[in-house]
Amino acid sequence: MKPFATLFSAVFLAACAQSAMAAAPAAWPSKPVRILVGFPGGSTPDMAARTLAEPLSRALGQPVVIENKPGASGNIAADQVAKATDDHTLGVVINGNLTSAKLLYPKLPYDPVKDFTLISLLATAPLVLVAPANEPGGADFFTAARQGGAQWNYGSVGNGSVAHLGMELLKSRVPGLTPVHVPFAGNPQVVTAMLGGQIQMALIPPGVAMPHVRAGKLKAIGLAGGRSSLVPEVPPLADAGVSKVNLEVWTALIGPANLSKAAQARLAQEVPRIIRDADTRQKLFNQGWQAVGTSPDGLKSRVKDEAAILGGIIQSRGIKLE
Repeated sequence: MKPFATLFSAVFLAACAQSAMAAAPAAWPSKPVRILVGFPGGSTPDMAARTLAEPLSRALGQPVVIENKPGASGNIAADQVAKATDDHTLGVVINGNLTSAKLLYPKLPYDPVKDFTLISLLATAPLVLVAPANEPGGADFFTAARQGGAQWNYGSVGNGSVAHLGMELLKSRVPGLTPVHVPFAGNPQVVTAMLGGQIQMALIPPGVAMPHVRAGKLKAIGLAGGRSSLVPEVPPLADAGVSKVNLEVWTALIGPANLSKAAQARLAQEVPRIIRDADTRQKLFNQGWQAVGTSPDGLKSRVKDEAAILGGIIQSRGIKLE
């Protein structure tokens, strides 16, 4: 009986091992990872995504490919992330995609609360109010802007973006300021329009604005917030007599709601470590970003707090979009 018992035990153990292997979750990632960015190449979210991609690829042992899907203030790309089913599609988004979009668009094709896995707040940046180089600075700029009335235009990266809402907040703080909103696909297009004379003002992250300011092609009027080590030469808007305009733009990494637990765990481990690395922090700083690298809970907290702030702007200004 012993040979039979030994054979039976071997077969039983082999079957158990196979069952355990079948039950074990597949290693992630098993193929290249796509990161969708809802803005053009050269935009600040794009630069942050590409800064993350190389070290993340090394950490994961798979290529990390950036795909730009610009349009609708990043909501087109966000919707594609929400509907992804391959477990290897992520997205780099900005504030509005997770906070104000649902408040602004009744027909938004995704639910920012239910349709995403929040991974990490990557980086933040103040917004710089910029104007053509030939405009006056400080309080005199707002005098000129009032005189321009509705003949002046302001640009943003799209309807419902933080830059759009920030400008509406600014208008509420400066009586008589009435420039008309002109939306664009991304900040590089906003800058091009300003250099071409199509718009006269815009709130832009420093990574895009300051190279043109330092080259003398644009003028920095002030920061929407306090002083920042990113742009120490730019004073707060409060110095020009405009108070209570405090807004940042930020970028975050997300995945679809059905992202596997294995992917979530791996990304929650790797992404904050990469973002907080000294080399990555410096690269982001050079682009005009302040590195953060939160846990998923940290990003959830930021989304909740900012949804309340942006919701207040939307309500007070009566902003409605189709």
